[in-house]
Amino acid sequence: MNELSLVQRIIVWLLPVVLAITVHEVAHGWVAKKYGDNTAYAQGRLTLNPIKHIDWFGTIIIPCLLLITFTGFIFGWAKPVPVDPRNFKNPRRAMSVVAIAGPLSNLVMAIGWALLARLGVMINIEYFTMPLIYTGIAGISINIVLMLINMLPIPPLDGSRVLSGFLPARLAWQYNKLERIGFFILLGLLWSGVLTMLLGYPMFYAQQMFFSLAGI
Repeated sequence: MNELSLVQRIIVWLLPVVLAITVHEVAHGWVAKKYGDNTAYAQGRLTLNPIKHIDWFGTIIIPCLLLITFTGFIFGWAKPVPVDPRNFKNPRRAMSVVAIAGPLSNLVMAIGWALLARLGVMINIEYFTMPLIYTGIAGISINIVLMLINMLPIPPLDGSRVLSGFLPARLAWQYNKLERIGFFILLGLLWSGVLTMLLGYPMFYAQQMFFSLAGI
């Protein structure tokens, strides 16, 4: 997408980024509701209206900065949907399932964007083909990145919630205390290039798989 201007790149990435982040959070709340916790539903957070989920720093500023500075990764986050584990029969196990729902939603969305890009390849109509392909590529990329990053075992990322559900209770409690500095750990990994080293190959192979599905 290097041939696109900055404004064009922002336009292409805007919808995929907002959808990826919004649906990710809704997926958490939806699964929590299935397990008996109506907190997100009661607060009106089980909606695809992005205004209900936007965190101006995580949903707008950070993705734009990453897009402008060509860091190699574009990601962000929305306001977390509220989940009250006390409403679950088996809180630790249920929280693991609620956590994994977010990355799984990104996997499903990556498939959807790949099919959209494939439609662009198939119709081959001027003014439609390239926007569909570019938007599909952006959708594939942002969802793969969110899926992979969220599966890192760094509290409060989803991967840490999954891991916590299988640790002994006392060890899980100690482990989850890292949540206070988890954001800074993630930013440090990003700006130091370690995150690119960790996720570079998985990202590359996942992209190739979805680009193949898209026919590009």
